Amino acid sequence: MCGFPGPTDTVTARQPRGQERAITANRQTSWAFADAFVAEDEALLWARERARDAGVRSVSPGSGAALRLLAATVDAKAVAEIGTGTGVSGIHLLHGMRPDGVLTTVDSEPERQQLARMAFRAAGFAGNRARFIPGRALDVLPRLADGGYDLVFCDGDRMECLDYLAESLRLLRPGGLVCFEGVLFDGRTVDSGPQPVEVLRLRELLRAVRESQELVPSLLPVGDGLLCAVKR
Repeated sequence: MCGFPGPTDTVTARQPRGQERAITANRQTSWAFADAFVAEDEALLWARERARDAGVRSVSPGSGAALRLLAATVDAKAVAEIGTGTGVSGIHLLHGMRPDGVLTTVDSEPERQQLARMAFRAAGFAGNRARFIPGRALDVLPRLADGGYDLVFCDGDRMECLDYLAESLRLLRPGGLVCFEGVLFDGRTVDSGPQPVEVLRLRELLRAVRESQELVPSLLPVGDGLLCAVKR
């Protein structure tokens, strides 16, 4: 099984008969088209603007659409989100969830959660559709119910991603999904040059998910990389 690149490794795209696949301009255009395929409404655009004002990264439209699709696929009634931000990913998740579903969203910045609350309301969701918990994720997650969630979305501190994975495996029911946003780190995760410790931690996460006997994984090329896995 091939590994992810270390500081001195080189990266090539392996293809049949030794052919390397070039990332052409047409392919980049196609990816950009796919990432913007699902239009976003005014509430999402408002939430994105608040994120830009606050200097907070938010999921791309393509990643949001994928999260919406995945939540609908598992008929999600209970979803846990690490990293509320200003509500962009939460709106997408709520759109995909069952009408009676509840999103439990955790963030260390209560001010951002207030913005997300406003965005959810503008998107037409009742107040009881979301449970906002302020605090550090690794302090909050142990208080959530074992096997009580259909989907866990992780968009928090990259240095804690392996801990999020361990908590997600406990929180998810069999057949549930865990998703990690931003695992490609602007291409640095597969770059052969020296990288910061955040990138090294993401490589550990990718290996752990891919090699886990408990998970069926896939890495989706939307946004900055959406790592998804189903719990067996």
